[in-house]
Amino acid sequence: QMIAIGGAIGVGLFLGAGRGISLAGPGLMLSYAVGGFIIYFMMRALGELLLYRPVAGSFATYAEEFVGPFAGFATGWSYWFMWIVTGMAEITAVAVYVHYWFPDVPQWIPALITLGVLYAANKIAVEVFGEVEFWFALIKVVTIIAMIVGGLVIIAFDISPVGQTAGFHNLWAHQGFLPFGILGVALTLQIVMFAYQGVELIGVTAGEAENPETVLPKAIKSVVWRILIFYIGALAVMMALVAWTELKPGVSPFVYVFDRIGVPGAAHLINFVVITAAASSCNSGLFSTGRMLYTLAHLGQAPRAFGTVNRSRVPSRALTFSAAMMGIGVVLNYLVPESVFIWVTSIALIGSLWTWSIIMVAHLGFRRKVAAGEIPPVDFRMPGAPLMNYVVVVFMLIVAGLLAIDPGTRVAIYIAPFWFAALWIGYNVSRHRALAPA
Repeated sequence: QMIAIGGAIGVGLFLGAGRGISLAGPGLMLSYAVGGFIIYFMMRALGELLLYRPVAGSFATYAEEFVGPFAGFATGWSYWFMWIVTGMAEITAVAVYVHYWFPDVPQWIPALITLGVLYAANKIAVEVFGEVEFWFALIKVVTIIAMIVGGLVIIAFDISPVGQTAGFHNLWAHQGFLPFGILGVALTLQIVMFAYQGVELIGVTAGEAENPETVLPKAIKSVVWRILIFYIGALAVMMALVAWTELKPGVSPFVYVFDRIGVPGAAHLINFVVITAAASSCNSGLFSTGRMLYTLAHLGQAPRAFGTVNRSRVPSRALTFSAAMMGIGVVLNYLVPESVFIWVTSIALIGSLWTWSIIMVAHLGFRRKVAAGEIPPVDFRMPGAPLMNYVVVVFMLIVAGLLAIDPGTRVAIYIAPFWFAALWIGYNVSRHRALAPA
């Protein structure tokens, strides 16, 4: 549960919310609610598949079995690609946060240091990853709860410098709850869905979980509503404490609000917390990309060298290659520090939209085989099937289309055709190698 929460509560909330608020105002909460509704059904579909067969690299396995060989190949590599690019976003966020203390430090230096430390932690053993991620996630959860509870106390008792103007009336007092209309809410769906990236990490960790039949349904049912409370609750309290018009893109709203509250040292503490939040999400990304590459190697869809583990049972070569690819983010922070964050978050979303859609399509294939009596059903079933499967896929297509509207996110639309063309070429090369005589 902590891995899923840690993966999903990261830079999307702590930094991306600033841009989302500038586009939709308080209406950003509506966007998170709609996105959370969709994610709930995706997670329930994934849960049903996981109970059928809990394996590491689950998305690629289910896509292969229930959709087709190319779907399995494309899903495995797209999920790997998504977390590589997300890792670039996370180390970029760390660099932006470090500027709060050291404005003259070049962005690429803290990005490089963060990647190096997390790579070393992942190399040691899965127990080290689990322990580090647990504490990273716990820091984030405690901070958000403290902000929600502390904010409610300030609103109720008019304490602190912001107490005189704080109140839930701020959610509609400044040009209304939807100052930019439904279009403004729609334009934030890219930020919102990027923020939800990571909830599906339960599927990657399933192969290494004890008693999956017990722990996986519990984790899946709890993680979605917890994240909804954290996101919507935190946003509601923040925008009640200060007018949403004060919150700016590129500045963490958490840091800004704690700075305005006036508690000595609070803003510095929150800045440290948001650094750990970004590092946590990057940590999850390194873990998942190494495991996915390991799975692809065993499926014959990646070089065999990536299918080995070291003495600590860590897929060391796959992990090293993934970390090296994330290093491109360090280069981008050197070349285009102003644009790198919005570029990489929108590109990463393409991989997530594909993965989430394939989970829904694979679930349809699973249900068809269950109905035909070819495989046994499981107790943890997704409600609303098959209608909600189609609703979720259509929603993902709409979000992908919205990327074309904003010039900052349009780069993802340009990259996507090249990525899927490369996947088609790679798939055919791997097939020919598999069919070639030994």
